[in-house]
Amino acid sequence: MFNKFLSKKGNRVPRVFLLLLLLVAMVLATTQCSSSGETEEPEQAAETNETGDAAETAEDSAANITLAIEHFSVIEGTTWSGAHDRAGERLAEKYDNVDYVFREEVGPDVAVPYAEELISDGANIVIGNAEFMGLPLEEIADKYPDVYFGSIIASDLSTKRNFIRLFPRQYQALYLEGLIAGALTETGNIGIVSAFPSVQVIRRQNGFILGVQDAAELLGKDINIYVKYAGDWFLPPEERGIAETLISENNVDVITQQTDSGSPLDVAQEQGIWFVGKDMDIVGFYGWSDTDTVAVSFDTRWEVLYDQMINDFMAGEENPQTVLYLGMDSSITLADGTEMPTVDIMNDGKVGVDAISPAALPSIPQEILDLVEQRRDEMISGEWDPFTAHAFISNGTGLELEGLPLPAAGEEVKPAGEVPTAEWLLSKFNFDLQGVTILE
Repeated sequence: MFNKFLSKKGNRVPRVFLLLLLLVAMVLATTQCSSSGETEEPEQAAETNETGDAAETAEDSAANITLAIEHFSVIEGTTWSGAHDRAGERLAEKYDNVDYVFREEVGPDVAVPYAEELISDGANIVIGNAEFMGLPLEEIADKYPDVYFGSIIASDLSTKRNFIRLFPRQYQALYLEGLIAGALTETGNIGIVSAFPSVQVIRRQNGFILGVQDAAELLGKDINIYVKYAGDWFLPPEERGIAETLISENNVDVITQQTDSGSPLDVAQEQGIWFVGKDMDIVGFYGWSDTDTVAVSFDTRWEVLYDQMINDFMAGEENPQTVLYLGMDSSITLADGTEMPTVDIMNDGKVGVDAISPAALPSIPQEILDLVEQRRDEMISGEWDPFTAHAFISNGTGLELEGLPLPAAGEEVKPAGEVPTAEWLLSKFNFDLQGVTILE
């Protein structure tokens, strides 16, 4: 099924009509010049026409942009594709000349034919919202040189002039979530329902782990973090089973996820433990559960990254930036004037410290609240980053990649204070940080 959401365009004078008027005016002007005996040098006329054509082409590019997102999953009931879909709608609202279209449940075998269909219908920016089904778009980038293609990064960093790779620095907001989760646990056990080992998953989990560990150190707590993998992103029964096991066998009283279904949240609500959300403000945008269960979520604004692509396309940029890895120090101003950083903690429509559940606040010491506020402000201003501030000590677990073995347990891979490159974080951060337990 083909789905299409269009922005409201308002009443516009048809471009063809305007061009006809312009041509009539030019003919009249030429006739008047000829009758008065004045002539134009042929070379000058050719140069003028060429400039006009170029200007018209640039104007057309700026005037009509269709952002097409191929979603690997369904949109409804998911936080990942839901956030991408919301980004497309917000950009169509922000710009009168931007349309948003999409297809759901797109696998790698149909990513290219669907993209070509979308392009034939006018799409000039085409996104694959997961790496496994976005990478095939690289195959047709040369065939459509005037189209921008984009794909989410999992660990591969292949690019072309018009094949752009992107990911937000979600780990920054996950670090703040970790501070809150570390303060909330009373049993000293926190669980993560996760998809499968990958650089993307491991990197995000490591941001959360650092936040939990900083809270534990500040509060003098001994906290265990348990991770169990479901095997894929959207497996509701398996995710439910893992959440129930983490509670019954590992005594966790705070749970979060690196999967896409609502099953872990359902279990948290049923069992009366705290849940920490991912990708979207699930209470505020979806109405899932309430702040008696959801302590906080992090919200991803993919529109910040797509906005850069749109503005580059409007400017006629033939060589746009091909790796976009934006964090809390980048933002977008929406149609209603609201400014939002790329990622942030959010809950029930509130952001920052105000996003923390009112029911959770009595259990969170003031020094944690102050640190959450301080670190958030510092990340928005670009003055601090958890992956720069902390040393990376290997847990000895993770995902061995070709040519990149796992560091031994206890090995310091990066010292505190050293800035890791975007390339390293996106493609080589393949190990869990020390202090996490990976369950079979």
